[in-house]
Amino acid sequence: MLFLRRGRYVARTAKGDRDISRAFQLRDLAFFGGDGQQADKDSFDEVCTHLLVEDCESGELVCCFRFLLLNDGGEIERCYSAQYYELSALRAFQGPMVEMGRFCVHPDRTDPDILRIAWAAMTRYVDDNEVEFLFGCSSFAGTDAADYLDAFAVLRDRHIAPRKWLPKIKAPKVFQYAARLTRKPNLKLAQMRMPPLLRTYLLMGGWVSDHAVVDPHMNTMHVFTGLEIKEIPPARKRLLRGI
Repeated sequence: MLFLRRGRYVARTAKGDRDISRAFQLRDLAFFGGDGQQADKDSFDEVCTHLLVEDCESGELVCCFRFLLLNDGGEIERCYSAQYYELSALRAFQGPMVEMGRFCVHPDRTDPDILRIAWAAMTRYVDDNEVEFLFGCSSFAGTDAADYLDAFAVLRDRHIAPRKWLPKIKAPKVFQYAARLTRKPNLKLAQMRMPPLLRTYLLMGGWVSDHAVVDPHMNTMHVFTGLEIKEIPPARKRLLRGI
């Protein structure tokens, strides 16, 4: 069981149905506004491990995500992302892999320590299980690409996946930003519009697909995001492990 504490927050793996139910409630709030009209649950919840970040003072759940351990790339079709991306290139990956998903922070919470302890907990799991590749879908809120053209232009210029791992198109509706965008990005606007989770991946040396999937159900656009653990800068590794 994972257990980490930083300041007023504790990160731990879910222990039972009540914990997972609380994660569902936070996901409903973060993704759908908590109106009770849609339940954010799927079959992957049954096979994933769920991680919770709680406020020690109030007991409130402030962040959660789920993750799935794969033995190597030969199991890539088991993951959530394989529904939306053609990932045959990753079948050749040798070594344990982890898919992170449904990452969300309570909409009323902005303390950066929440994100830090969540990543520190994932770092502990990666170290303990000798994971070599971390991946998932990083989401932009809404389905209008016009809101994020500068961010997509930066991804095009700096962060497209290596050809040997590049995901191909599978979803019925995508935005092929790497092929279609010609604009020079405004770096300040790009940074402002880049989702926090994606920014963290990129700071660690992560890369993205050359297209974004438009997901009307979740009201998002997302890019496949991959990170080879060996590519994380040593200083960043020390920072995460220090937490």
